[in-house]
Amino acid sequence: MPKINVAVLGVGDCCSSLVQGVSSYKNGDFVGIKFNDFGGYKPSDIEFTAAFDIDSLKVGKELSEAIFAKTNRYEKVNAVKPLGVTVQKGEVMDGIGEFLQNQIKVDKKPSVNVSEELKKSKTEIVINFLPTGAVQASKWYAEQAIKAGCAFINATPTEIASSKEWAARFEKAKLPLAGDDIMNQIGATILHKTLLEFLVKRGVKIDETYQLDIGGGVESLVTLEKARGDIKREVKRRAIQASVPYEIPIVAGTTDYVDFMRNTRDSYFWISGRYFNNTPVRIDITLRTVDAPNSSSILLDVIRGVKMALDKKVSGTIDTLCAYGFKKPPKFFSPTEAEKMVNEYIEGKRNR
Repeated sequence: MPKINVAVLGVGDCCSSLVQGVSSYKNGDFVGIKFNDFGGYKPSDIEFTAAFDIDSLKVGKELSEAIFAKTNRYEKVNAVKPLGVTVQKGEVMDGIGEFLQNQIKVDKKPSVNVSEELKKSKTEIVINFLPTGAVQASKWYAEQAIKAGCAFINATPTEIASSKEWAARFEKAKLPLAGDDIMNQIGATILHKTLLEFLVKRGVKIDETYQLDIGGGVESLVTLEKARGDIKREVKRRAIQASVPYEIPIVAGTTDYVDFMRNTRDSYFWISGRYFNNTPVRIDITLRTVDAPNSSSILLDVIRGVKMALDKKVSGTIDTLCAYGFKKPPKFFSPTEAEKMVNEYIEGKRNR
């Protein structure tokens, strides 16, 4: 199979995990991923061709080196050989929020022409890893992807794949689009959604529920800023509500940042409902994960799925990949429905 040329926007912890993971899976160890083969493509088919950031500790560095910069919190799990990719200076715009200003020193080099660099590197797919709340920057980079003729995967909560306007623009440009806000492999939202779906199927009436997260990663820090945190909380709330066929009170989102937790995250779930003869039931769950690698397994699938769309010349939002891999898809489906859809997509029974 041909290689899948991928560029990354933001060389943070999620990028570090993805790069390390792809490097590891090239050695034939497939522990922790659902699909070794996704439509004929393996993780080893992914090649990183370009990278953009604004951090002075990353700009100008080889990507294999930049992912281990001190401003990243995800640990070095695998050694990564040089990739032949130098991290280039991107645009700042609204990428640095109130709580990141003291964490990141913006590089003084001039910004590069992103669309031209994407063309030069023969990039096919661009992944947006910018921080939550970087709405202006995310949309600007989506525009650069269109100019360069690249598909776009939006791992952030910014409305791009879920926006009719942006979906139409990618459709017109004959380019695939997937997003928004990547769903973790075993994260709080997917676990919460699946549990609620199970309870509803068993006839339990859900009364109310909450999901509260604390962590030490950049995402937890960024969402302390109210405007940015509100975006993330609303995305989580809507994703969880989609698993219950009636409106219920839901609170979901990051409640605090704990520096010494590094890249770990603790999630707390509470569900209140009633089963036979109006009998009350309460469920309390604690989930502890490492944040960065939680998105990588799903991203491996989405990257290969978007490549399949490129091969088939399918453009616009790829509903199957959006429903399967993201918290804020254009159309919500239950985890069970999304699982069925993605298997049909791999088998060629579904084009989008």
